[in-house]
Amino acid sequence: MAKAESERTIQALATTWYDTLAEERREHPSFSEFKTWLSNNHYSHYLHFRSRMGADYDAEMWFDDELGQNWRR
Repeated sequence: MAKAESERTIQALATTWYDTLAEERREHPSFSEFKTWLSNNHYSHYLHFRSRMGADYDAEMWFDDELGQNWRR
């Protein structure tokens, strides 16, 4: 999987996943729960790309960017 393709897709899927959450769970979206959702919906292959910091690190950064959670870093 190309890193650039994974970035675009992870960001889009983060929004899709977020839109499925109940209102009370939207305050602090969990990357771990998102990863489980990716796996359950056959999207986990988007987490397989080369990265200096590691694919999970980059994917979590994209997740936070997309959902406006960079203040947590």
